[in-house]
Amino acid sequence: MKSQNVLQGMERAPHRSLFKAMGYTDEELSRPLIGIANSANEIIPGHIHLDTIVEAVKAGVRIAGGTPIEFGVIGVCDGIAMGHEGMRYSLASRELIADSIESMVLAHGFDGIVLVPNCDKIIPGMLMAAGRLNLPSIVISGGPMLAGRLNGERVDLNSVFEGVGAVSAGKMSETGLKELEDTACPGCGSCAGMFTANTMNCMTEVLGMGLPGNGTIPAVEAARIRLAKAAGMKVMDLIKADIRPQEIMTEKAFANAFTIDMAIGGSTNTALHLPAIANEVGIKIDLNWVNEICQKTPHLAYLRPGGIHNIQDLDEAGGISAVMAVLREKGLIHTSEKTVTGKTVGENIATAKVKRSDVIRSLADPYHQEGGLAVLWGNLAPDGSVVKQAAVAPEMMQHQGPARVFDSEEDAIKAIWGGKIVAGDVVVIRYEGPKGGPGMREMLGPTSSIAGMGLDKEVALLTDGRFSGASRGASIGHISPEAMEGGPIAFIKEGDQIKIDISNKRIDLLVDEAELAKRRAEWRQPEPRVKTGYLSRYSRMVTSANTGAVVK
Repeated sequence: MKSQNVLQGMERAPHRSLFKAMGYTDEELSRPLIGIANSANEIIPGHIHLDTIVEAVKAGVRIAGGTPIEFGVIGVCDGIAMGHEGMRYSLASRELIADSIESMVLAHGFDGIVLVPNCDKIIPGMLMAAGRLNLPSIVISGGPMLAGRLNGERVDLNSVFEGVGAVSAGKMSETGLKELEDTACPGCGSCAGMFTANTMNCMTEVLGMGLPGNGTIPAVEAARIRLAKAAGMKVMDLIKADIRPQEIMTEKAFANAFTIDMAIGGSTNTALHLPAIANEVGIKIDLNWVNEICQKTPHLAYLRPGGIHNIQDLDEAGGISAVMAVLREKGLIHTSEKTVTGKTVGENIATAKVKRSDVIRSLADPYHQEGGLAVLWGNLAPDGSVVKQAAVAPEMMQHQGPARVFDSEEDAIKAIWGGKIVAGDVVVIRYEGPKGGPGMREMLGPTSSIAGMGLDKEVALLTDGRFSGASRGASIGHISPEAMEGGPIAFIKEGDQIKIDISNKRIDLLVDEAELAKRRAEWRQPEPRVKTGYLSRYSRMVTSANTGAVVK
């Protein structure tokens, strides 16, 4: 055991003395030490209850003969950080999370790790750390929030963002917005749709790093507590069997993850996070591969924001295991991969069944023949761009219109709220990429305002930044290379025609090459927006979106 390097022998008496200062007994110090990375805090609804989850994990570890040792991990709430300078820190915090867990685990000689996240960047940050450290590890999330109810209908956080646009368009009163604000988020958990947090919790389960149910069991159910206890016990089995993350997170496991991502219409942010996690275990993910998976995977579950169902519906329908079981019928799931259960994927889903066919459709009756995400290429995005095609209205799958160019999210929002964007426009928001932002801010404000004003079937939005998992409409992000690196998006001028063809995976600026070459020669890189502190260092070291925005 690694912990014995810290605790065993006469020369380690001072180390043991420090443990005893905290109340640890000799019996506890003779057992495997299990680090529990707890991202609980009082600023994220998905994390407000994680201390309860961690207590259940500790109970499981003790039941199975280990000694749990908890330590804290930071977390940024994307919803609260949205639309202002705080969002620059969200994606950048992913690397801090991975680095801090590495520091804690290796400094203290833990034998295994239980990772307890629930929201956007915290989940991938923890998975990156697990892959890098390659110690027996398991992830147990805090679970999804239930949807709210207003006037007999379900509502969620995205409803509130879209409500702001509806008020701006005169379609909702401020009193109505206040009522929506008070009811949309009824309690703890990750926001109630297939937004980034819930997508990544589902991806954790598919990758084999979380127990079945990790992605969908609601935060408030006792089943979530039982799952946490099971995770605490299971990490001890992983230590005994010496099963490690790099044996679990294989290339086939990532293929499974992208396949399920397509089938459930997951967040575009998986195109950032899955490559970054894969990078930690020595696997390179090519965006062309993502399109190949998309084209052969049917879209089976239509969840918010594009559809009508919430995560609680998916759980009632049989959860992620049921989706995998359906896709197994078509040979789209690799079933021999190891998982943290100690069993293979195939063994885990052997008895899984669809319990609500209105939520998880059959192969004969998918919502769409292709998966939820698509990677678009063209002279505007030579290194690719990403769209959640499952959340795009049919009439916007092909679109051509004049560019309305903004060099920041704030400028775009002012124009949208000011009524300056009209049907047919293509809103371009640039210098918001990993380097340019810096931090590649999520932009739910512009997309939800467009949707709330009823223009999501008439206006496209393009950015070298990214959109929230809650975004819907023709919202195309991750355009690479980004503007700050001199990508073609930097050369767009107001009124240029842009052609979008999602069906054929194309996005093009309709300007001839000679004119583009002239603009390229005239372009000068702007001064960085942030010149001190962590974001300044991050902007100098981060790579482009098509690589997962990993830090060199």
